[in-house]
Amino acid sequence: MNQTEEKYPLAKRIAFIVLLIFVFLFSIELMGKSFGSLGKEVAESILLATSNPFIGLFIGLLVTALIQSSSTITTMTVAMVASGALSLPEAVPIIMGANIGTTLTSTIVSLGYINKREEFQRAISAGTVHDIFNILTVAILFPLEYHYRIISWMAQEISGWIASGDGEKVAEFKLFDLLPGTDYVIHFIDNPFISIALSFILLFGSIKIIASYISRILVGEDQDKLNVFIFEKRYTSFGWGILLTAAVQSSSVTTSLIVPFAATGKIRLDRVMPFILGANIGTTITAIIAVLFKSQFVVSIALTHLIINVIGVLIFLPIPFMSRLLIYLAGKFGDLTLKSRLLGFLYIIIMFFLLPFTLIYSNRDMAEIKELTYEIETEQGKTTSLIIAKIDKNLNLPGWMVSNDQSGINPNIQTIYRNKNILFIDNSFFIINSPESCWDDDSGMEKSRICVEEILPSYQTGSGLSFDSVYLYRKNFYNPSVMDSSYFQYYISVPSKLLLRKEKLDKNDRVVRSETLISITE
Repeated sequence: MNQTEEKYPLAKRIAFIVLLIFVFLFSIELMGKSFGSLGKEVAESILLATSNPFIGLFIGLLVTALIQSSSTITTMTVAMVASGALSLPEAVPIIMGANIGTTLTSTIVSLGYINKREEFQRAISAGTVHDIFNILTVAILFPLEYHYRIISWMAQEISGWIASGDGEKVAEFKLFDLLPGTDYVIHFIDNPFISIALSFILLFGSIKIIASYISRILVGEDQDKLNVFIFEKRYTSFGWGILLTAAVQSSSVTTSLIVPFAATGKIRLDRVMPFILGANIGTTITAIIAVLFKSQFVVSIALTHLIINVIGVLIFLPIPFMSRLLIYLAGKFGDLTLKSRLLGFLYIIIMFFLLPFTLIYSNRDMAEIKELTYEIETEQGKTTSLIIAKIDKNLNLPGWMVSNDQSGINPNIQTIYRNKNILFIDNSFFIINSPESCWDDDSGMEKSRICVEEILPSYQTGSGLSFDSVYLYRKNFYNPSVMDSSYFQYYISVPSKLLLRKEKLDKNDRVVRSETLISITE
């Protein structure tokens, strides 16, 4: 009889905890899907419009904070890279911003303790460890990516080793998939704003009950067993963070669930920190799935996410000073909330919404987007190719990406920008100088010599487009037999930075292939 009495309370406790966790996970899923149904098209258009790396960073932050899912932003970004709307270097800042934006959930969870000053201080410290880690990691890596493209280079190199094939399909897979009840709730309510409000009520309600329940059960031996099993050693805690987050594929979930443990004072902040860093690695399990699907685009983006977090962990986990700095900053922010609990609300509003929205809005006219249609003519016939030209008016760095062509192959992405009197087109550069000026270019497959043949005061394409100050460049190969061509000719409009026509000529000066701009849509 005594054994029966002992078993049922334990079974009830386990069942109640599982139910609370389910409600918590359900609320997060409902929140993400509600925000997604509210503005997915808007999010896609915003992502497409970015060309400034700084704005890309804040766009990733803002959209992830709204949708509450970095994996959703990653999926959308992968699709855009695969379609040619974004290049990988343009996508990296968005992934960095998404890495910061996904930390909002744990910070929101910590607000559930705002009516208890000391618990709120511990909760906000644990919640912002995730924030501060990602903010500092981005602060270190963003300048390296901006100036040297080190992250995108590493991702491309590694993906080239482990993946093959074109594979534009994005693999969507979860080892722990929530019940599809959220879809039915959203469909039944049929109002995203009400769905969002319901998700917040469920989120805060479940967290309050979880916090109250944990504070009652985590005493004595239970607390000691939990600390020994998961949090006693920093690398054990780090490993559990990886495993649990890999299982649910959401660092938002696991880091949010750990906040109540820290709030009750049962687990110290220095033990929570390695778990959260492990969660940041666990959420990148998509990289492993991408490798299985052999999708080059998915692998590159997923590896970008993985590389950013791995470098961050290598900086902050094994180096004692950096670990102490991370814990100190989180603890200091928690101390500030003791003086003014309003600071927690202001931090969320300013960091995740007001600041990125203001910067994005103030730079809304800095990017100019054009759709360019080229007619490709060969001996076999004519085809067309659509190119999206994104020109940043401030930095003067346009990027041209082929988004569709009739060949059926994956798009080639070209980056074009002007720096003073040099116009860069992918791996070639064209000096804006007087006629008959020449230079050598060995950045391609074969060494060549490029010369300014003449400057045309005006130039008109066959479709009737007119341009002023058009430079005609001639590119001769030192070993034309290898390239199966004597030379190329480029007609480039310097004021508009547009390639108007490209011609490939054989040894008899006969045009064997041409690409001519036939329309521009703004």
